[in-house]
Amino acid sequence: MTLETLVIDCVSREKRFAFIKDGCVEKFVIQQPLQESAVGNIYLGTVTRVLPGMNAAFVDIGTGQNGYLPADNIPALREDGKTRPLQSLVHQGQRLLVQIDKDPTRGKGPRLTANIEFAGNLIVYMPKGKYTAVSKKITDRNAREKWRNFAEKIKKEEEGLLFRTACEQASEEDVFRELEGLREQYRKLLRDSLELKKPGLLAERNSFLDAIREEMLKMAEGTVICNDAGLTAVLREMNRNKRLKIIFHHEKENIFSAYMLNHELEKALKKMIWLDNGAYLVFDETEAFTVIDVNTGKYSGKWDHRDTIVKTNEAAAEEIARQIRLRDLSGMILIDFIDMKEKEDEERILEKMRAALTPDEKRTHIAGFTSLGILQLTRKRTNRSLSELLTAPCPACNGTGRVLSVETVAFQLERELWEYRGVDAEAVLIESTVEVRKAFCGSEDVHRKRLEDVLGFKIVFIEKESPKPFYYIKRWGDFADIGGSLGESEDLS
Repeated sequence: MTLETLVIDCVSREKRFAFIKDGCVEKFVIQQPLQESAVGNIYLGTVTRVLPGMNAAFVDIGTGQNGYLPADNIPALREDGKTRPLQSLVHQGQRLLVQIDKDPTRGKGPRLTANIEFAGNLIVYMPKGKYTAVSKKITDRNAREKWRNFAEKIKKEEEGLLFRTACEQASEEDVFRELEGLREQYRKLLRDSLELKKPGLLAERNSFLDAIREEMLKMAEGTVICNDAGLTAVLREMNRNKRLKIIFHHEKENIFSAYMLNHELEKALKKMIWLDNGAYLVFDETEAFTVIDVNTGKYSGKWDHRDTIVKTNEAAAEEIARQIRLRDLSGMILIDFIDMKEKEDEERILEKMRAALTPDEKRTHIAGFTSLGILQLTRKRTNRSLSELLTAPCPACNGTGRVLSVETVAFQLERELWEYRGVDAEAVLIESTVEVRKAFCGSEDVHRKRLEDVLGFKIVFIEKESPKPFYYIKRWGDFADIGGSLGESEDLS
C-alpha cells in the first residue's frame, strides 16, 4: 500500500508544504508574501490593444503590467463549429472579466483567460464553458456516463462543468448543492464588477489553501500534518469523508525540521545530486533552458560496460523525473545521458523516462534523443522554479557563476596605470582586495617597484574585503598627502 503524507508549515509568513510518497519527497510548494502566485485571481480588465497578427489582445487589469489574452482563451471564439475573427470578440476599451492563467515570468506579463473558472471540492464551474468533462481518474464507464447525464439536467447551455475525482464518493445532491454555491459566487462577482470604475481585482484566490486542497483530493488515503491550529480545523472540515488522518503538530520544533524536510529542501537547490549507486547528476538552470548531465561517478557496475551505462541511465531517469517535479523545472529541458551505442538502449531509457514522468501533474512532452544523444523534453511553465523562488543571483558574479580571476584584475590595473605614465603627481592611491594587491605587487614587491621606476609615481594600496577581486583608483596627489590622509584603521601598503 502506498504511504502518502502531506506536511504543512504555516506558522511564519513564508508558508510551505511537502508531499511525501513512500518515504520519498515528491513535491515542495512554497509561498512567500512578495512572490505569491496570482493564478486564479479574477479581475475586471480593459482591453488596451487588439493584435490580429498575434491572435491575441492585451488587457489592463490594474496591476501596472498588462496581461496577455490569447484568442483561444475567449469563450465565444468558436460558435456553430466556425471560428470567429478576433476583432468580432473584443475591441479596444472593452471591459471584461478575466482570470490569471499563468503568472508573469521574466519580464512577461500574466497570461489571461476570459473563460472564468470557480473550483469546488467536487466540480469546477465555468459560467461560459459550454462543455462537460469528467476526471480521467474516474475510470468506471458507468460512473462517467452517470455524471455526464446529470450535467445535462443541471447545467445551462452556456455553462461548463468538470466533475472531479472526489465525485466518486459524492451524491448528486452534494454536487448540485456545490454548483448552486459556485453560481452564487459568480453572480456576486458580476454585481461587484458593476461598482468598479477602473480595472482592478475582484476575487483573490487563496492559492496556498487551494494547493493543499488539490493534494488532499489526490490522496487516496494517508496523513496530513499541520502546525497551525486554525488551518488544521479547516482541513478537518474539508476531510468530511474521513479518508485522511489530520494531525495537529504542536511541538516546539519546526515541523519541517521534525520530518527532516529542510535537508531535502537544501538538496533540491544543489547543483549536484548523488544517486544511490554512486553515479551523480549535475543541474544547470539558465534563462533559456535547463541542462542535466548524467555521470557514472563512483559506479563501476558488476557486469559489462554496456550494462553499467544502461543501469546508470535508468537510475538517473527515475531520479531526474523526481527532481523535475521537486524543483518545478519547466520550459525546455535537455538531458545528457551517458552515451549509448545501441538504439534499443535509448528506447529503453525513453520508456523509463515516460513512465517516471507519468505521475507529473504538469504537461510534459518528450521529443526524443538528438543525433548527439541528448534527450529533449518540455514541461509546461506555470510559475517559478524552486531555485528562482528561494535564491537570488550572486551579487559578485550576477548569476553567471564566474568572476574575473585575481590575476586578470591585477593585469587590468597594470594596464590602466600605464596610461598615466608621466602624470603630474607623486603617488596614486588604489583600493583593492588583498589578493589583487599581492598579485599586482609580486614577491617582495618586485613588480610594484619596477612599475614605480618606469611610470614615475608611487603606488599606494588600501585593502578592502570583497566577495570578488576588484580595484578602484581613489585619487592622485603628493606622496606625503596620500600617506598622511589614511586613517589608522586602513591598511597602507
